[in-house]
Amino acid sequence: MLMPKRTKRRKQFRGRMTGRAMKGNKIAYGDYGLVATECCWMTGNQIEAARIAISRYTKRGGKLWINVFPHKPVSQKPIGTRMGKGKGATEYWVAVVKPGRVLFEINGVTEDIAREAMRLASHKLPCKTKFVKKEQLEEKVQGGNE
Repeated sequence: MLMPKRTKRRKQFRGRMTGRAMKGNKIAYGDYGLVATECCWMTGNQIEAARIAISRYTKRGGKLWINVFPHKPVSQKPIGTRMGKGKGATEYWVAVVKPGRVLFEINGVTEDIAREAMRLASHKLPCKTKFVKKEQLEEKVQGGNE
């Protein structure tokens, strides 16, 4: 399971998931990408399941980049515990994903294989996603600045 090696503080506030992604909204490495279209918390297990789905379908051909990492701890109190007595222990780690964030990038495979691999990966993720090519995303960014 993905989680940080060490952190400064073990517990965090929940925070907000408003707005669009300002970082990680461009395809930097590959030719094709999977972009989130809504906000969500993505657990380390979900990211790993999507990675396995992509690598199995592509038969480990091409190169895959994972652009999200779960840095945020989520705490839970045990079931049947009364109110009070402080905050619960860290149960799992999540990555905060906002719309426009490129989650996965792939290179070295055909578009059909990349599209199907990303479709299989999207079924493992908690938010809606879309498949994009590098040229499409660059055109969209260029058009938005004018």
